[in-house]
Amino acid sequence: MNVSTEEDIQPDGSESSSATNADVNGIQRESKLELFGFDSLVNILGLRSMTGEQIQAPSSPRDGDDVSIILERPKDSDVKLGTLMGVFLPCLQSILGIIYYIRFTWIVGMAGIGESLFLVSFCCMCTFLTAVSLSAIATNGAMKGGGPYYLIGRALGPEVGVSIGLCFFLGTAVAASLYVLGAVETFLSAVPSAGIFTETITKVNGTTVSPIHQPSVHDLQIYGIVVTIILIFIVFGGVKMINRVAPAFLIPVLFSVFCIFIGIFASKEDKPVEGITGMSLTTFKDNWSSAYQMTNKAGIPDPNGSTYWSFNALVGLFFPAVTGIMAGSNRSASLKDTQYSIPVGTLASQLSTTGLYLISVLIFGAFATREKLLTDRLLTATVAWPFPVIIYVGIILSTLGAALQSLTGAPRLLAAIANDDILPVLNYFKVADGGEPYIATLFTAFICLGCVVIGNLDLISPTITMFYLLCYAGVNLSCFLLDLLDAPSWRPRWKFHHWSLSLFGATICLVIMFLISWSFTIVSLALACLIYKYVCIKGKAGDWGDGFKSAYFQLALRSLRSLGANQVHAKNWYPIPLIFCRPWGKLPENVPCHPKLADFANCVKKKGRGMSIFVSILDGDYLECAEDAKIACQQLSSYIEYKQCEGVAEVVVAPDMSAGFRGIIQTMGLGNLKPNIVVMRYPEIWRRENLTEIPSTFVGIINDCIVANKAVVIVKGLEEWPNVFQRQFGTIDLYWIVRDGGLMLLLSQLLLSKESFENCKIQVFCIAEEETDAEILKGDVKKFLYDLRMQAEVIVITIKTWDAQADDESIKAFTGAQSRVADYMLKMKETAERKGEGSPLMADGKPVIVNEQQVEKFLYTTLKLNSTMLRYSRMAAVVLVSLPPPPLHHPSYFYMEYLDLLVENIQRLLIVRGYRKDVVTLFT
Repeated sequence: MNVSTEEDIQPDGSESSSATNADVNGIQRESKLELFGFDSLVNILGLRSMTGEQIQAPSSPRDGDDVSIILERPKDSDVKLGTLMGVFLPCLQSILGIIYYIRFTWIVGMAGIGESLFLVSFCCMCTFLTAVSLSAIATNGAMKGGGPYYLIGRALGPEVGVSIGLCFFLGTAVAASLYVLGAVETFLSAVPSAGIFTETITKVNGTTVSPIHQPSVHDLQIYGIVVTIILIFIVFGGVKMINRVAPAFLIPVLFSVFCIFIGIFASKEDKPVEGITGMSLTTFKDNWSSAYQMTNKAGIPDPNGSTYWSFNALVGLFFPAVTGIMAGSNRSASLKDTQYSIPVGTLASQLSTTGLYLISVLIFGAFATREKLLTDRLLTATVAWPFPVIIYVGIILSTLGAALQSLTGAPRLLAAIANDDILPVLNYFKVADGGEPYIATLFTAFICLGCVVIGNLDLISPTITMFYLLCYAGVNLSCFLLDLLDAPSWRPRWKFHHWSLSLFGATICLVIMFLISWSFTIVSLALACLIYKYVCIKGKAGDWGDGFKSAYFQLALRSLRSLGANQVHAKNWYPIPLIFCRPWGKLPENVPCHPKLADFANCVKKKGRGMSIFVSILDGDYLECAEDAKIACQQLSSYIEYKQCEGVAEVVVAPDMSAGFRGIIQTMGLGNLKPNIVVMRYPEIWRRENLTEIPSTFVGIINDCIVANKAVVIVKGLEEWPNVFQRQFGTIDLYWIVRDGGLMLLLSQLLLSKESFENCKIQVFCIAEEETDAEILKGDVKKFLYDLRMQAEVIVITIKTWDAQADDESIKAFTGAQSRVADYMLKMKETAERKGEGSPLMADGKPVIVNEQQVEKFLYTTLKLNSTMLRYSRMAAVVLVSLPPPPLHHPSYFYMEYLDLLVENIQRLLIVRGYRKDVVTLFT
């Protein structure tokens, strides 16, 4: 039966819209799943939201979200590309460029067929393994714009992603200038009369080669600027314009390659040219081995040349011919199905060009002599069928097409980095989802124009190669890390991958970088490191669920398991303080922790060695206060980060402080990574605030620490505790009364290692009961400290011979404590008498047995200790004294009186209680 509530009925008798909203959430009319209440049921709308079929959210993940959620279907007018136009053709167009037309035959002549095959295989193996890694990462979930940057950033974190992404952006932008200069150089070589300035003529000595004519650098600059501006206008036309123009650039290129092969097989019969033998086994054998030699600036063999070519140098020259596999992933935001198109299109283009290069090595090496291969810069045009103009057109269009792809991909990459809002300096390049990155395109154009003005391909090529290799290494390392960690979220659709392949791919990238030029490698790595450091300092923090976080998690689990449950050796002991942020102090609600507690937390451990746990207890019921506790925990975490404390924050909801602390002390931590020191401020306000609650809570906390075997450090005079900028002088005085495992000694050494106390000296005061024991005790303590490698002055005090002086300021406090204890004792007796004869004395809701002589003795002992500390340590920077345990069956009020008398008139005091474990050792 479906019954509408009064809230659902409108005045006109109709049901409210809230009742019909259930249809939107998938619960139509009468739900059969009332048991699940308000939980979101699995429905069509919800599934679409998980797969990204909804309204667009910010392009970058926020607060752990990795995939932006869109609430409506993409509009039909949106340009979405398939595998062929979106990935395969852009990659093919970027890979197949000017190097193949004007350098490839020369490389075969210099390296020989054998080493050329190895060279091509080696470089293509790098891009193939990178493409495999790229395919695995790209198919592990929905992918937005940014291409390799998006993949690396989500795998290795925003810092690494931005640093490598910016380097790849620079490489892509500079590559556009390489392609533009290649197109202009080819055009001016084909049409010399188009040159404005005089050509450069290079004469070749000792050979029959005619002088080499090269276009003027000024012609390259002028034509390059014009061509770049034209391409920028095409890019400004958007994705639609580029998709219309791209085939016009690519089809002639493929046709020109076809014409080269036809011309080669028909060369001997139709075009008898000196040095071209046609497909000949003899020529193949002659060209099999390498012939590395000196060349002039034009690349022509010359014994007096300035450049010696080796295999390493050829790697640097040829590698730009295999780059371009990221062109498809750069367009990830414009693809219909990234998880299918990127792996299929990228690998298809990479394997196609690899096959073309390997076949070309065999054919070029078999149809022309070595001299012809080394001296004819445009041998592909010489042999092309039916005439060389086709090759010139092919070269120009291929390079312009590659330049167009670079000028299209680079701005989108920069915009994707800017949209992630990691670096504020990049905010100018942000674009709305679906918009064109016009400002980023202009910036890319300026970089491209600047490199065009340089006008030297040999200076530009190594820079591009390093940036590309850096990006490829990042992709391989990303896949290696994700494969190795094998997190539950790592489920790529592309199954043909393995961590060893990715590691091998990253290794090849680094090897190629150092083979090309170790100096360029160092510079590029240094640039990436500088960007990384800049992002760490200036960047906004973001959690993208990257692989490093998973690696830290796995490492933490493995380390925790390796620690086991056995007791930690004293040499491996680290302080893990549990700091109570708001136990008694009256702090404003917007202050999550006493600021001096954070300063003190940094003093009780070495930086980077150990961890602090900041805990706050919220009184109330968990069901009602859970959200308040979450907000308070976030505020406390932010405050810890602001104070630069290395620690974590926890806020616990409990009925009262005692119950909350008891739960914390039993459950906080894992294995041997549990807090071992409880730190809290001394409750100076206990008299004026509450005479019963604070003493009983305080004593209960100390007793719980003793039972749980936790050390205790109580800070008295917290407001006077110095921060890092307040230098202290004088002494750090230790009143070492009971055996505490050496904790007090260790704390004094930790304080001495901090800037605030580095100018202080340590004094160890030992309490002897008899005068005859003093010298023996002093000698033993000195030997003990020497073995512990601790520098300290030892002073032995015989407390038994101490006599109270009438003018001693401690006497006044002592008489006041006596009077208050007597009054409290009288009140307990009166209460017991009112309840009837035989009723026990009650304190803190429990029966107590009080020996009044023992109470007097305890007060007198604390009086002697306080007077001694005032006599010797009044001017000390900080005083440390042993904490006496709460006596059994004594009221909490009495114990507070003992401690109050102990700490009277001492400005800065640490009351320390160790535990049944040594924290220092004599042995190495």
